[in-house]
Amino acid sequence: MKMRRSVLILLLFLLFILQGTILPRLLPDVWQMRIIHNLIFIVILFVTVYHHRHTALILGLSFGMLHDVIYYGRILGAHSFAMGVSAYLIGLIFQIPRAPLPMMMTVVLLGSLLQDSILYAIYSVFNLSQVPYNWALLNYMLPTMLFHFAMALLLYIPLRRQLELLKKETSKEETA
Repeated sequence: MKMRRSVLILLLFLLFILQGTILPRLLPDVWQMRIIHNLIFIVILFVTVYHHRHTALILGLSFGMLHDVIYYGRILGAHSFAMGVSAYLIGLIFQIPRAPLPMMMTVVLLGSLLQDSILYAIYSVFNLSQVPYNWALLNYMLPTMLFHFAMALLLYIPLRRQLELLKKETSKEETA
């Protein structure tokens, strides 16, 4: 494993720790009741667009399972499945090597909606959610999408630079 990949995985672990320890203290209590702050998923969406959808699938499955084990114990594998599949599907739709900011923000909004919709469907199938979809959309999914949008704006430039360097490093390995 090369240096850039190690940095990416280390960044994801750091974000996992930050979103569980520091971020809840920074957000108001009212927001915490409505927002699912998942910084890792934002980074995975950047990986799916700027690097490769298969890498994003593996990262989504891995860190989603970590979310399932640490944060959500109701169904093991629900977040893993939702993060992995939504990242992969978004990667299939948006195969743009140098996606501009508006396109990337669209990816974040659609990816967030897709992930939350998959989770809603899984929870509905197993009767863990009794609320209608339109209520969940207005009260949880839209606020989460807006939060992910704001975080993606903050992370856009540094993440894009790092992932472009990773892409160059990977292409040099393949040609050598």
